[in-house]
Amino acid sequence: MEQAAKPTDWTGLFEQHRSGPVLALAPMQDITDLPFMNLISHYGGADLLYTEYFRVHSTSRLDPTILRSIVENESGKPILAQMIGNDLPALIDTAEQLLAYPVAGVDLNLGCPAPVVYRKCAGGGLLADPERVDRILGGLRNAIVGRLTVKTRIGFEHGGLFDELLDVFSRHRIDLLTVHGRTVKGGYRSEVDYDAIARAVTRMSCPVLANGDVGSVLQAQRVMAQTRAAGLMIGRGAIRNPWLFRQIRQAFAGEEVFVPTGKEVLAYIARLFDAVRPPGLGDFAHVRKMKRYLNFVGVGIEPTGAFLHAIRRVDSVASFFSVCRHYLDHAEPMPLSPFEGVGVR
Repeated sequence: MEQAAKPTDWTGLFEQHRSGPVLALAPMQDITDLPFMNLISHYGGADLLYTEYFRVHSTSRLDPTILRSIVENESGKPILAQMIGNDLPALIDTAEQLLAYPVAGVDLNLGCPAPVVYRKCAGGGLLADPERVDRILGGLRNAIVGRLTVKTRIGFEHGGLFDELLDVFSRHRIDLLTVHGRTVKGGYRSEVDYDAIARAVTRMSCPVLANGDVGSVLQAQRVMAQTRAAGLMIGRGAIRNPWLFRQIRQAFAGEEVFVPTGKEVLAYIARLFDAVRPPGLGDFAHVRKMKRYLNFVGVGIEPTGAFLHAIRRVDSVASFFSVCRHYLDHAEPMPLSPFEGVGVR
């Protein structure tokens, strides 16, 4: 795979005169791949992108599929290459390789809550051992030339070590910190501690992005007011509502906020269906794959859970789109904000 001559820059992205928050698309494994990134860019898109994480261990190699999201991305926006692992020499070697590609920097994942990851003391599992985080970040900072960023949660089982972690992050002069305001054990359902994110904003000399349950313009405004962060990282909300980045920019600029119609949401689902289908994947397997995306879209379609109940039971392309048309083939506005208590958030 051919490498570009120099990394993408983010100069000016975090300057204070910006009228609104910097908006980042959260890295979501098996979701935010190249086709999804390119699709989202057509709806307004984020200011900053992250790759899915590169798994790093003593014998690992750069994943060519994830590399495509760096070298073939059509958005023109800066992208950070995210790594996950705990083997310092391997992390250093991988970071140096990644910085030869057109990336704005490398990001260390300290937040993945998947048990298969944290049980190996990687991702969020490292938060239980701040001293080990200290050694890893120190080694990376000393060894690599380029931006080093971190995506973290506020702790493993509780947030009691968060201030100690902030000391570690500050000591190693990271260039950007993203804080998901939950613990690792809190998964995606516990309450988000925005006060902890606000504490990080006051403690860190680098910009801080707030992450966790930013699923609407109103919530974006509330989180920015509460945390005073430099920006927002949005994941599941962007799957449900690809216009969300555009809407937040409009709201902070004092402009009328665009609201799609049901037909426009239906067209988005059709484009998503085509965009994320790998070559050679059969209809049944792709419908099953699409249900992962629709689990997030569905919580903003109607309040009873009937759409999700129906879409989870389809077994063909025809039945998939039949359900979608039943609920979305209309010209009424669709705010796509999540309904309380419906499906996964």
